[in-house]
Amino acid sequence: MHNTSSQLQSRLEGDTPNLRLFSLLEVIAQRDSPFTLQNVVQETGLPKPTVYRMLQQLESAGILQREGNGRHYGTGRRLMRLAEMVLLNNTVHGARRAVLRQLVDEVGESCNLTAFSGSDVLYLDRVETAAPLRFYLHPGSRVPAHCSATGKLFLSQMTPTQRRRLLATASLEKFTHNTLTQTEDLEREFEVVRSQGYAFDNEEFLPGLMCLGVLVPSAQGLSNMGLALQAPVMRMNPERAMLVLPKLRQAAEAIARINDECPADTEEEIC
Repeated sequence: MHNTSSQLQSRLEGDTPNLRLFSLLEVIAQRDSPFTLQNVVQETGLPKPTVYRMLQQLESAGILQREGNGRHYGTGRRLMRLAEMVLLNNTVHGARRAVLRQLVDEVGESCNLTAFSGSDVLYLDRVETAAPLRFYLHPGSRVPAHCSATGKLFLSQMTPTQRRRLLATASLEKFTHNTLTQTEDLEREFEVVRSQGYAFDNEEFLPGLMCLGVLVPSAQGLSNMGLALQAPVMRMNPERAMLVLPKLRQAAEAIARINDECPADTEEEIC
């Protein structure tokens, strides 16, 4: 983190203990790895007993959890569920869904919006094709990132150190003959994905399922929203997928504009 201790300490000030706990969570949310009590003390400038008490409160509520040797803290399941529900029920859901519907009408295949959660891809929304043969994955479903088109894109944005740390603890299950599970193979795939700006899931998660994914552009640079098309291999192959890639990118740009027009701190009635 680039803030000075005095700046962080001022951010932790609040009218109530609950607001100060929330401010501490905002600081913690900027971290990309587990942290210790001493880390937070050094970064905030707060007294060690005060930070210890705050961390204990968050841990007892299931918002944080101990990791490794017990000295490190990480994101708790309750906080993860809260973040997922915020993504699933965002006020711009209706506008983004309209873009999804139009995309499905144009390409004739199921399309979905995703986000990165833990080591998985979380389905935020999905519109199904009217075609009789399709694979159904409802909003809220989770797919391992290493065998997902948008999951590969999310992972390709990370630094090698971040990615190695995540993949070292993830279960790289081999779902099909095409699933990549070796770190070396995945790193080569991430390099290709990063350079081309799109990714395939070529029967890597489910036999007979082809996916093409792109990231939704973000003003912050790194994106935590992906857009993917899914179709049976009898109707879709990489060559055909490339023909619809421009429409997928256009839809991603449209969703990015919606996100920019309705930022997280915008009043609900405006959006």
